[in-house]
Amino acid sequence: AGLPTTAACPDFAYAPAASAPVVTRLLDAGAVLIGKTNMDQFATGLVGSRSPYGRLSSIYGSELVSGGSSSGSAVAVASGLVAFALGTDTAGSGRVPAAFNGLVGLKPSRGLLSTRGVVPACASLDCVSILAHTVTDAALVLAVIAQPDGHDPWSRRHVSSTRPRRQVVGLPVTGQAEPDAEASAAWAQARDRAGATWTAVPVDVAPLLEAAPLLYAVWVAERTADLGAIVASEPEGLDATVASIIRGGADLDAVTVFAAMHRLAELRRRVATIWEEVDALLLPTAPMHPTHKQVRADPVAVNERLGRFTNSTNLMDLAALALPGPPRPGGLPFGVSLLAPAGEDRRLLELGAQWLGETDNTPEDHRDVALAVAGAHMSGLPLNAQLTERGARFVRRTLTGPQYRLYELAGYEPRRPGLIRVADGGTNIEVEVWKLAPAALGALLCDVPHPLALGRIELEDGESVVGFVCEGYAARSSEDITEYGGWRSYISAVPT
Repeated sequence: AGLPTTAACPDFAYAPAASAPVVTRLLDAGAVLIGKTNMDQFATGLVGSRSPYGRLSSIYGSELVSGGSSSGSAVAVASGLVAFALGTDTAGSGRVPAAFNGLVGLKPSRGLLSTRGVVPACASLDCVSILAHTVTDAALVLAVIAQPDGHDPWSRRHVSSTRPRRQVVGLPVTGQAEPDAEASAAWAQARDRAGATWTAVPVDVAPLLEAAPLLYAVWVAERTADLGAIVASEPEGLDATVASIIRGGADLDAVTVFAAMHRLAELRRRVATIWEEVDALLLPTAPMHPTHKQVRADPVAVNERLGRFTNSTNLMDLAALALPGPPRPGGLPFGVSLLAPAGEDRRLLELGAQWLGETDNTPEDHRDVALAVAGAHMSGLPLNAQLTERGARFVRRTLTGPQYRLYELAGYEPRRPGLIRVADGGTNIEVEVWKLAPAALGALLCDVPHPLALGRIELEDGESVVGFVCEGYAARSSEDITEYGGWRSYISAVPT
């Protein structure tokens, strides 16, 4: 509110009566608003040069495009003017400028961030994006603005992922997603770095590449539905390329659109099998970094090429995180992107932090919870799947403090113990520490049978964590197995 919205079209300008919810939440949290930024007109472009307010260049060279459509947001962050900026991302508008300016660019799951107040490009696909210097900063901003919006028809409530965390990342099979020759060495280094950071496996990404052209071949009809009336009024400052693209959707009939929807559904089915094997995919963010001269020579073809690896993300209902990769020869930037299913934004941020060598990037009240398990939930035991299926990851094997006794509870299948804290006569008991999302921990609580409960357990090193504990009265009807030092030792010595 108070700043005109133009979408880079002066004659379209209007004064918002209220700030967008994402802006309001940031201001309420103490963010300082610096101003509005330039962009590719009506968010139609990945280049940053389709604006009557002037083209933008990468901070790495005036002859290189900045990327778009969130061009001004990226350059403002990369120039050090601000710590972070908001943009949008429908086809790559937040990720491509991040790659061209050495930044982190988060394209959240569709509907995770309110798009109320955003001038629509393709309303069903549009996302508010976050451009920042670090994954940590992007995570902090996301934690503030990721709230459901009952007034936004595209808002969705995402539950925490329960997919196992394997530390496995997929890489396109050789030849499937190669950048241009100038970036090939950087991409080779990125692949090596991925293998050193995680377990890297080859993945067939053909369905993603086949879906990408649908965005401007068919889904441009939605862009026409959202912006066609504005373009038809021929406002002052209308960019000729933008106008041509938006008008083009009017020639598509409903049969063509529905046929494309059916095709996309089949491609989504094929992509779904990828997530059975990997936590995320790693792709180049863009296949090239064009100059302004190249864009002028063939603006549509260059733009289409820039979206080869980004255009399918929202169509496939994926979240994405653009990251700085190894530089190209000569020092120019090269970007990579991690992709995962919708709802796994926090998982992408964790992987992104590992890629950049950052520490835990999640705000305290959004971090995974440490959980100590002392029995059937331990690795390889019958109930461990209740953890792994909810996305828990193993941290370490350790001991409790010396104030616990362990009992085998009678009448349970599978067998399980009860860990009871005592005033005297206790000892150290073997436990495993896992980490899982707060929502997943809450879901696990529903599966905990009486007399077991979740409480606090003190570990040998003095750390206090959430863990499985047992009500004291159960000791009267249970066998004391403390002498074995842990459940795993006991079941090995006393099998069923």
